[in-house]
Amino acid sequence: MIAAPAPASTAPVEPLLSLNNVEVIYDHVALAIKGVSVQVPRGGMVALLGANGAGKSTLLKAVSGLLAAERGLVTRGEIHFMGGSIDALAPQRRVKLGIVQVLEGRRVFEHLTPDENLVAASAVHGGRHDMQRNRDMVYSYFPRLKERRDAQSGYLSGGEQQMLAIGRALMTQPRLLMLDEPSLGLAPFLVAEIFDIVQRINRQEGLSVLLVEQNALAALEVVSHGYLMENGRIVMHDSAQAMKKNPDIQQFYLGGAEGRNFHDIKHYSRRKRWLS
Repeated sequence: MIAAPAPASTAPVEPLLSLNNVEVIYDHVALAIKGVSVQVPRGGMVALLGANGAGKSTLLKAVSGLLAAERGLVTRGEIHFMGGSIDALAPQRRVKLGIVQVLEGRRVFEHLTPDENLVAASAVHGGRHDMQRNRDMVYSYFPRLKERRDAQSGYLSGGEQQMLAIGRALMTQPRLLMLDEPSLGLAPFLVAEIFDIVQRINRQEGLSVLLVEQNALAALEVVSHGYLMENGRIVMHDSAQAMKKNPDIQQFYLGGAEGRNFHDIKHYSRRKRWLS
């Protein structure tokens, strides 16, 4: 007698990254993040949206462990990666686990060539064979870098430097790639090109991506879900498609009500469901 197949498991899939009720304070005084909960699924692409000063970069640094350098501290909540707590881990240990952050401002070694930048980043994992394989992979996604591989990085264009910053991150063989404002200062066609490449890397390499952006229109085109931060809190979480259709997102982040704050608008006060 053939046994009946076991029922499919209905247990929820554990996210790659999970922040639960996280609070961050600077200088033991300034509360920058207030009870934030965010999840990034394995192999997913998630956007963290919000105006300048909303707390987006602080959240990334809480995950990468770079808060201490800016006198910041996670004072409440938990941060889990691959099912384990990383709260007590140093930044270097988090990189070895597979967490890498591309900082805002395209911080490359300007006196080195792109090739030398990539080799320098490869010291985190593996030997020469891994370095060569990872470098070939980076050049396959960013052929423009291969063309400029022997140029001095300080003379690359802004878009090329952003590609190099992402390429250096890929050399560490990450499981989670966190990008902080990759569109900053770039022409729209370059933003579209870089976001398309990041989306291909996500799909082909299975790399999870947490994308911090003020350019909500560009970000929501490539991610599956988004979180909206205001004043250190998450005020909305939904699918990218739903967020693009939301009238408040359209008004305040996709071209309307430029320069105005949510709390200046009467109808925003009636939308307290955002905070539920």
